[in-house]
Amino acid sequence: MSRKYAIRDQHHFHFVTFTVVRWIDVFIRNEYKDIFVESVRYCQKEKGLLVGAWCIMTSHVHMIIASDGTMLLQDIVRDLKSYTSRKIKLAIDGNSKESRREWMLETMRFLGSFKPNNKGFQMWQHHYHPIELSNNHLIDQRLGYVHENPVVAGFVDNPVDWTYSSARDYEGQSGKIEICFLE
Repeated sequence: MSRKYAIRDQHHFHFVTFTVVRWIDVFIRNEYKDIFVESVRYCQKEKGLLVGAWCIMTSHVHMIIASDGTMLLQDIVRDLKSYTSRKIKLAIDGNSKESRREWMLETMRFLGSFKPNNKGFQMWQHHYHPIELSNNHLIDQRLGYVHENPVVAGFVDNPVDWTYSSARDYEGQSGKIEICFLE
């Protein structure tokens, strides 16, 4: 990771994007999104992950995250991506209704074969470009970007209508992941 995108202050919130290799639309199925959500919840409880905002799109996930000091943020991100990659791979492989199963797994195996640390499989792109949100302007800008993403993509007319997003929390509705309000 270049120095430009290094996590320097563990306690500042950072905007990150986790992207599936080749922008494969893995997250069109709720069961795969639920694996990601459950993993985030685990990282919150056991690893000290703080979540200020999040949104799962079809091929990527936007988050605003920090660490409470229990673990380094980059270690939490590594563990989150590694675990979700393994669990989603198993879910895809075991889903008899997944019409894209062979294509997705073959693509991820092929891409994983180029780097030995991937163990022959790669679901996530390696980079996630953490951007430190060190002032209110950056926080407001990225918070709006995260919540407006499904609207801009044409999936919903209102951010709160996207079930897999913290926009619901910011509007007083109950969400799927506990968040630390940034406003």
